[in-house]
Amino acid sequence: MNRFVRSPFVAPLVALLLVVLVTAAVTPRFLDMGNLSNLTLQVAIVAIVAIGSTVVILSGGIDLSPGSAIALLTVLLATMVKFMGIPLPVAIVLTVLMGAGLGAINGVLNAYLRIPSFIATLAALSAFRGVAFMFNDGSPVFAVDPFLEPIFYGSLLGLPLPLYYLVVLYALAWAGMRYTQLGRSIYAVGGNTNAALLSGLKVRRIQLLVFVIAGLMAGIGAVLMTARLNSGSPNYGVGLELSAIAAAVIGGASLSGGRGNIINTAIGALTIVVVQNGLNLNAVPASAQNVVIGVIIVVAVAIDMWRNEIGRTLSSLFHPQADRKD
Repeated sequence: MNRFVRSPFVAPLVALLLVVLVTAAVTPRFLDMGNLSNLTLQVAIVAIVAIGSTVVILSGGIDLSPGSAIALLTVLLATMVKFMGIPLPVAIVLTVLMGAGLGAINGVLNAYLRIPSFIATLAALSAFRGVAFMFNDGSPVFAVDPFLEPIFYGSLLGLPLPLYYLVVLYALAWAGMRYTQLGRSIYAVGGNTNAALLSGLKVRRIQLLVFVIAGLMAGIGAVLMTARLNSGSPNYGVGLELSAIAAAVIGGASLSGGRGNIINTAIGALTIVVVQNGLNLNAVPASAQNVVIGVIIVVAVAIDMWRNEIGRTLSSLFHPQADRKD
């Protein structure tokens, strides 16, 4: 029982199960096929951005900028396609690359200028959105391209395309973190930076790369956001960074770095979206939704911090003789 409770998959799965049960009990429309299909679309952007947030957290950093980066990138994508006449496929590639570039800015500030990631990305949160308002006089760009919407709303074999994006990206992220030298190095840097330096790892380069990865995920998220709404706006992505960080934390990623699992982040993202969906169906104001998500983050961190104590308590309840023998 102790080993079961300490498993990194238990807490996120239990949290998701409880949220689903409570939401289904208080919201009759939650289990409608139309709403469940909509959940897949809602979770896509949050879950993809959360990949980048998780990688940064595993390295011991934090990224507060993806929401603002997405706002800027949606405006850039819309501007390139509608006003500059750049072909849509080329504009999409450029948008993803520019996302990596925005991540590189954060990485340079943190890794090479030694500005704490919290401060660097907090500044980026403000700066990126500010730059977004400089385009089109701060107004949204609507009706970008009719071929954008199928990227988000299309389906293959009866399943929505965003589900395929999630499976591919999470499979790549999981394999990269588990089987590549970069993935192991990220865990090492997050676990103990000084030990990683003494082991010969290029810590600054790794810290730069995690933000580049986060920027890439923000770029992909921006493309999907633009496709979802067929528009770009400096007001998009507000609060998305909070949802992405919450997904990582609910998934068990330690904010001190060095511990977490990419697959669990997908479970955390789904948990956040189910909560938001249930609150929306019950007409709960956005301000109250932010309070609920904040509470969920605190509870998730508390469970993570007390996991060993919970495991020992349950072990003593189920095996009191073994506990006394110890």
